[in-house]
Amino acid sequence: MKNKDQRKILSLLCHGSVFFSFLIVSIGIPIAVWLFNEDPVVQANAKESLNFHINLYVYAIAFALLIFLLIGIPLLFLLASASFVMPIIAIMKVYRNPHRPYYYPFIIRLL
Repeated sequence: MKNKDQRKILSLLCHGSVFFSFLIVSIGIPIAVWLFNEDPVVQANAKESLNFHINLYVYAIAFALLIFLLIGIPLLFLLASASFVMPIIAIMKVYRNPHRPYYYPFIIRLL
């Protein structure tokens, strides 16, 4: 029972770390969980959370550059809403089924 609870808590923490405002904390939590935990489901959730963070930053930079074309502002609002809604969906999916990693749709998996 302890492993199931630990798996659920660490996976939820990885996906919920995007809500921490500090860059070091929001990226550091999934990195620490990925490096120091040996559970394959937790590691997969941590890697997916890191991929989501990296995609958010890349998209934010690209959309900020598009502000000069006046399409960047709506895209930044769309990105902001996705960065809020997608982790909530991930948290709910991991909470319901902690034995399967959650994979975000529409992201590029770099790790």
